[in-house]
Amino acid sequence: MGALTGSGSTGPSGVSADPSSRRAALVRSLEAEGELSDPRLRDALLRLRREVLLPHAYVRVSGPAADPIDWRLLDGGHPDDREEWLDLVYDGDSVLLQRDGEPLDALGRGPVTGGHMTSMSTGLLATVKALETLRIEPGQRFLDLGPGPGISLALAAAVVGPGRAFGVERDRHMAAFAQRNLDRLGLGVRVVTGDALDGHPASGPYDRVHSGFGVPSVPAAWVDQLAPGGRLVTTLATRTPSWPGQLLVTRTPRGRAEAVLQGGRRGTRPLLGYRWLTSVHHRPRIEADPGRPRATRLAPPDRDAYGFWLAAAYLAEGLVWDFQEGVMRIVAPDDDSWAVPGPGEGTVRVRGRRDVWADLEAVHERWERAGRPDAYRVDLSDGGGPQHVTSGGGAHALEWTLPALATAVPVSSAHARSLPAQHGGGAGPVEQAESIVPPMRRAGGGA
Repeated sequence: MGALTGSGSTGPSGVSADPSSRRAALVRSLEAEGELSDPRLRDALLRLRREVLLPHAYVRVSGPAADPIDWRLLDGGHPDDREEWLDLVYDGDSVLLQRDGEPLDALGRGPVTGGHMTSMSTGLLATVKALETLRIEPGQRFLDLGPGPGISLALAAAVVGPGRAFGVERDRHMAAFAQRNLDRLGLGVRVVTGDALDGHPASGPYDRVHSGFGVPSVPAAWVDQLAPGGRLVTTLATRTPSWPGQLLVTRTPRGRAEAVLQGGRRGTRPLLGYRWLTSVHHRPRIEADPGRPRATRLAPPDRDAYGFWLAAAYLAEGLVWDFQEGVMRIVAPDDDSWAVPGPGEGTVRVRGRRDVWADLEAVHERWERAGRPDAYRVDLSDGGGPQHVTSGGGAHALEWTLPALATAVPVSSAHARSLPAQHGGGAGPVEQAESIVPPMRRAGGGA
């Protein structure tokens, strides 16, 4: 990689090549969208030189079905790449960084074919939401699980202070890459190589814990390493990338762990070995035959009815919400079945051996009877046992049990180096209505 250079010049597109101007514009956009309110985090974002942590970027050239995949590597130190690279670094989306667990100290710019992404930064909106939820303050001890290149770790370290922020990264090449770049920022951060599912007990307990990858249930080690008064944020990975959930765990001053699960539009990608369902291969078939129409009383639920969609991920298992050209399609890939609302009000088209829309009708009716909950309690009191979810008390409460890590991630795939593309179209966090992007490694995620 070439050396990074600062410049106040303007590139051919008329956009300032000065990273400080881009940082300010990025912060303004976050504030305008109502995503940023913490003044300490705002100051950290204005000061964080993202270009130091993201000195290169892969651009996917091939379409979503291509195999092998064609990429192009941008070198931020090369004058011919600099403007496009800075656009990627400061547009707030994810940045693709590593193929198949490769070493990161001698990458060559230009076209390359084959491989799948095993590390990328998380989109900034998801990172900011998680850090604001954590309520980071000076002097706290912060643990980042699967920090990838270290964006969230650097932001937290700028707030908590030197020597108080730690990261655990499974991939030794990424751990060394992140540590080297973080050292250039002088934040006093330590990144260790290890399985993030085990946390980092040596430097605990921690006041704030952030996971840069999604898990189907909460590892007991994470809760054990949370200090009294501490807060932990992670994405709960469901079988579908369409319906992520954000879990906030707090430990009371008396030591009890309390957890609240909420749905949302964004989340981080799941640990390596966790298989998302995908509807990509069904798209041409649905276009050709949306299905037979039937009557329904259920109008397509709003996409921001997060409490309903999150419940559907568990209570109507095996479904994927696929948006193409503004049309909702609900697909059950394993059952070779789908549903497409319309044409017109009060009708839905269904096809396959499973009436997918009937499953959603049943969950929606239960969700209505439960009082349309948008948040759920998760019982973590069993210390490694089953984690039960409930919408509250009463005969109509929604309830389910989270899948255990051991069953959700097969041993044969838990330590795989890469997986085929599962979900894509923009990179970074899980986000509703995105198309297919490469998955994340097991105990990383990129933040």
